Amino acid sequence: MLSFRVRLADTRDAGWRWDTDRWVKGESWIRPAHATALVAELIPGDGASTCALVREDKDGEADYTSLLVRPGEIQVSAGVLGTVPLYLTAVGDEICGSWDIADLRPHLRPDRLNPRAVTRTLSRQHRYSTDTLFDGVYRLTERATAVFTPVGLSIHYPEPAQHVLAPRSLRTGVDPVTAFDALLTEAVTEWRTTVGCVGVEVSGGADSANVALSAAAAGFGSVHTFGLLMGGRIGQLQRDRRRTLVDHLGVRDAAVPAMQHPPFVPGGVRERRRPHDPAGAFYQEAFDAVRGHVAARGCELIFTGGGGDEVNAHHSRTDSELPPFEPVPWLGDKATAELAHVNENLAPIPVLPVPTLMAFGLHNPAYVSLGIWPVAPLVHPRMIRFMEQLPYEYKRGKRMFRDRLRRAGLPEPVANPTEPENFLAIMESGLRTYGLPLLNEMLTNSLLVDLGYVDADALSRARDHADWSPAVPDLLCDMLALEVGLRSLA
Repeated sequence: MLSFRVRLADTRDAGWRWDTDRWVKGESWIRPAHATALVAELIPGDGASTCALVREDKDGEADYTSLLVRPGEIQVSAGVLGTVPLYLTAVGDEICGSWDIADLRPHLRPDRLNPRAVTRTLSRQHRYSTDTLFDGVYRLTERATAVFTPVGLSIHYPEPAQHVLAPRSLRTGVDPVTAFDALLTEAVTEWRTTVGCVGVEVSGGADSANVALSAAAAGFGSVHTFGLLMGGRIGQLQRDRRRTLVDHLGVRDAAVPAMQHPPFVPGGVRERRRPHDPAGAFYQEAFDAVRGHVAARGCELIFTGGGGDEVNAHHSRTDSELPPFEPVPWLGDKATAELAHVNENLAPIPVLPVPTLMAFGLHNPAYVSLGIWPVAPLVHPRMIRFMEQLPYEYKRGKRMFRDRLRRAGLPEPVANPTEPENFLAIMESGLRTYGLPLLNEMLTNSLLVDLGYVDADALSRARDHADWSPAVPDLLCDMLALEVGLRSLA
């Protein structure tokens, strides 16, 4: 929630002052993210120490980032919710950081990558860790603290978060749907005194529909819904569900045809080679179009259905297994050798589900760049604890989520769609129409091939196969997105 460049030479005494959009002192500066939903403070301490704090401006538990400056030491700490990542690097006697990794472009070397992080990306074994794609650039994970002194930069992980390990039995007469309704609406209503105009990402599924119900009931000055529309029959069913939900809520809706914005589409961030996170979301082009509508409507905050799948999952936190590795035929020697190390340097168990935190890192920074704060109320800490204690029979098939929609008067196709939307057709369209020409470029000029992460011969065979195969392997999207992203930062 902030970006900064602070030199140790500027920590010896007080004297920070506000200048336009940041605090400055000597050659150092600290800039809070610009969003109505955030509040920034500079808190003086003892002697020359000063703490810059940027936090959510709401009732209840708030996400925050703090930067403590004292003589010869700089500490950066993250809160619990991990709404946006914070990337850090130290060069000489200064530490730089930002929630947008492209802001660190002067310090990003596409020819000096972290082999473990690159291999995770290419093999879809994503892990929550301080590791980033770039050597010497780190992610500050939730509740972690980075310490920078003349000795260098170190990052300290927190203790594992405590979780409910097994569901409990409900007391006689307790209605979990009523409790869920109250908890979710409370998590949304915490923002009512801070922002007036809010948006809700609505996909047509049960997660976002429940969030939209609570947003409409919370009493905001203005509520708008936004989302991506799929194509074909699935898209028509999704369109019908959205129309039913929007009419029921009485809100204004803006829907973007996703097939017009597939991966690598001309005019998108990747095709234009604009600096961006190389490990960013596959569907960034489509969601960029949605975010444009959110900004145009003047929304100060966007509610999402993020985390709905995770809080309804049934697993043991003491005996969980990672998903099996799907072989990637074009991995080069360097990536193949690194497969044995993908599970090293993992962050401890967080408060929020790991997949949710990973998704936040892909999805949320682009909203913050527009001054819009993203919030996922389904993974509010109180909601997580409630869902962990809930008997699995209410989570199986998202039964409780769907029952709440039914009680609200929404029809069965909205509460429990038989053909939910998916992005496969959009990815296939983007890969076949715009991705394969990029693949042709990679066969003659590629950072990933030159650095040994991708095997050129195997990649050529995959390209030949794609010409006559009915579907382009979606694993190619990971590699193409990474290649294009690295080039944009070169």
